[in-house]
Amino acid sequence: MHFLIGDLQGCRDAFDRLLAEIGFSPSRDRLHVLGDLVNRGPDSLGVLRRLRAFDDAASFLLGNHDLHLFAVAAGVQPLHRGDTLRDVLDSPERDGWLHWLRRGLLADRVHGWLLVHAGVPPQWDADQTLALAAEVQAMLRDDDAFNAFLPRMYGNTPARWDDALHGVDRWRVIVNALTRIRFCTEDGTMDFRVKEGADAAPPGHAPWFSIASRRTAGVPVAFGHWSTIGLIDRPDLLSLDTGCVWGRELTAARIDHGHREIFQVTCPPR
Repeated sequence: MHFLIGDLQGCRDAFDRLLAEIGFSPSRDRLHVLGDLVNRGPDSLGVLRRLRAFDDAASFLLGNHDLHLFAVAAGVQPLHRGDTLRDVLDSPERDGWLHWLRRGLLADRVHGWLLVHAGVPPQWDADQTLALAAEVQAMLRDDDAFNAFLPRMYGNTPARWDDALHGVDRWRVIVNALTRIRFCTEDGTMDFRVKEGADAAPPGHAPWFSIASRRTAGVPVAFGHWSTIGLIDRPDLLSLDTGCVWGRELTAARIDHGHREIFQVTCPPR
């Protein structure tokens, strides 16, 4: 059985309870975490330990909080108020954990579902999304390229994809799209300022999945990242960040062929 899980963000206790709820067995099942493994919750290191112990039975995407951990560890970003990354940063095995996390994906495809952390710009189809994610994944695993990119990773420009982009600008747009997008325009111009629910779209913008002309229309897409919209459970769309770290729920979806089921556990208030 294949299970997708929304943003964990250091909530190891809720993760353990959800694994018990779905009856997860690493000898039989496969787990796919949709990014943001760490930060804001109380036990980021515990989440990493639990996932790594599953070896090939678990895969994970990288979310914006996971990339933030890389940037803080490299000294190019400060710890922000509310960050809970000290257990990873102070671990005697810190370098090993960071190296292991760099194996993470930016996009994946499982049982016909396209998996991303945040979303997909309307210009990309599923194959292009996976190919562009693979470009960044290769960069993250190359020490020289990774260290050169981190100080220039942050920024909201370019705000729109162009096939002619190259180098750092190209990687930044790919990272922003796959780990940060919520709202965009019909032509794919992304807005990163508004983080509220779907009804809060800036003028001329809409949730990325509501753009009628998007090239992934008809492709089942699962994503996390957007806790303010909560659970969306449609045949072609799964939104699985249900705000565990904010005291709501941690959610999993079983996506085997011919079977779909949602599982949730409640999370303690912060």
